[in-house]
Amino acid sequence: MKTTYKLIFALIFILAIGCDKEEFAKLNTDPSTLSEPDLRYSMTKAIEQMYGNDYTNWFYSNFQYIHPWTQVGSAQGGNGVTYNEMGPAGGQNLYGSLMPQTMDIRARIDALPEEEQGAYQALRALTYPVQIATALTITDQTGSLVYTEAGLAPYTNPPLLTPKVDSQQELFNIWLTELDEAIAGLTATDQFAMGNQDRIYGGDYGQWAKYCNLLKLRIAARLVNKDRARAIQIVEQVANSSVGYMDEMNDDFIYKRDIKYYGTGNGMWIGYASKNLVDFLLANKDPRLRFSFEKNHFNGEVVQAFIDAGKALPPYIAPLVDLDADGNFAGWLGDGEPWVRYHGAPLSPDAVLDPANEKYFNQGATNKIETKTYIATSLYSEKLTRTTYNYTYPTKPGGRIIELKDNDPPLYVILGTAAETNLYLAEFKLLGANLPKSAQEYFDWGVELSVMRADRFAEHQQMPYYNGDPVYVDADEAAEAATMLRDGEITDLLALNAYDLTTDGLEKVYIQQFINFLNTPNDIWTTVRRSGIPKKGSAYLAWEDVTASGAAVVLPRRFVVDTPTEDDINYANKMAAIQEQGFTTGTPEATILNAERLWFDQENPNYGAGPKN
Repeated sequence: MKTTYKLIFALIFILAIGCDKEEFAKLNTDPSTLSEPDLRYSMTKAIEQMYGNDYTNWFYSNFQYIHPWTQVGSAQGGNGVTYNEMGPAGGQNLYGSLMPQTMDIRARIDALPEEEQGAYQALRALTYPVQIATALTITDQTGSLVYTEAGLAPYTNPPLLTPKVDSQQELFNIWLTELDEAIAGLTATDQFAMGNQDRIYGGDYGQWAKYCNLLKLRIAARLVNKDRARAIQIVEQVANSSVGYMDEMNDDFIYKRDIKYYGTGNGMWIGYASKNLVDFLLANKDPRLRFSFEKNHFNGEVVQAFIDAGKALPPYIAPLVDLDADGNFAGWLGDGEPWVRYHGAPLSPDAVLDPANEKYFNQGATNKIETKTYIATSLYSEKLTRTTYNYTYPTKPGGRIIELKDNDPPLYVILGTAAETNLYLAEFKLLGANLPKSAQEYFDWGVELSVMRADRFAEHQQMPYYNGDPVYVDADEAAEAATMLRDGEITDLLALNAYDLTTDGLEKVYIQQFINFLNTPNDIWTTVRRSGIPKKGSAYLAWEDVTASGAAVVLPRRFVVDTPTEDDINYANKMAAIQEQGFTTGTPEATILNAERLWFDQENPNYGAGPKN
């Protein structure tokens, strides 16, 4: 074997000598030499890695854990008695491809002659928000992580193979400092241009500076019950920042990987929408209900099919049906289409087992005609998670086949919005921050931006029913059933009591943050943990008591932290961080995951307890 290796090496050496020296020089350049395309492409790759693992994050982390635990919806088929236990989860690719790119960019720029480095300060600064946004999601779930010494092995001698694990408190301090430095770099003049290699803002570094301010607001929000004075100070700095903050739709961070990137091709296991959430959105005719959840199957044709088959309609649908003198479907009562097509289900495991709730949890038996089953409740729209999702519109047995397919726009993912920014500002104005506008002004604009973004997002993803319901033959009925935003809806929404901050203002702001984050589940979970919203007994959006065999179900406050093995070269640092946090590792037991909280979560209210004023 050694002889073979020697022969291969000799051949390579001979070929290398035989090559023209000039051509050899062209093919082999000093890796420390700055290459303009390399830097642009490296940053493009880093930004691309801000979002990934579509399938595991949505299938496991979001639909099996975060949505059920935050009462957005249930696990598939309803919450069982073990829905508070963790199994497999998704994750972020911080160390695989993101930080190696950002660190390489910084190393290349820092290796330039000092007089040349000035033109690359914005590009260097851009590396920080890209990695901080992703790392913040990780620490929201599991706490301490390797950051300040991550990936230093190629840049140290001897190579640093046992990096420090930074605590969450340290991380927040580090990130605030890095974001301030990044803002300074992003606003420098005469900078190297990324141009269209920046798939988010087209090379506009000023927009990235505003995004840095959003990340600062996110950190402040996580400090609201830990160090409120500091959190307010951060928010006041952002509100008065010379670079501004995200305040328009064009400021939104919409992740766009590629025109042929559609998200995962795998189907999801999606549970029923929460009855309390759907009822709140319906009561206020909030358009975001239509942009986040799918209609049920009970259109006029299906209702008539049930009548013709002599089969009872679901009890929460029958009162909405207008019948003619012959007992046939004549239209809808109440608010009509599209509102009558949205229904949620209770979330408690005991409710799933209650025979009275068979109408929700045994629809294969109760809502079946011949071989077709019709779902009477609403699910989270799968089209928002993967654009290759095909949808078959419900029709009567033996009826037409109408499909929404082969309409695969590139997947868009929301990673930060002006709506989020303004809702944070409304929150902190109510908490005493000295900000230029009133809480109601920030709130109203935040809600308006949230509705418009959700509408635009649903339109881009080509969500079923957005432009109408093709099952209705009558053109007016089909148009009425469309789920797109109508003129005047936002104005009507903001005139309602649930959107007036005069009373219960903080709770109402947190409810709107909750709804705004329906497309970004990790942000929902953080909001629920730090706000205590939904609140038990709320007059607006109430937390549903969840019980199993009459006992309250305990819900996790963090994800499972794996147990490091002793053959791990960084075992000592990992174990020290785990012990510092007081965590039991490797267990999915909900009581432990609830009691052993993350640093930012230690002073937060319990689930359903409402906000700390």
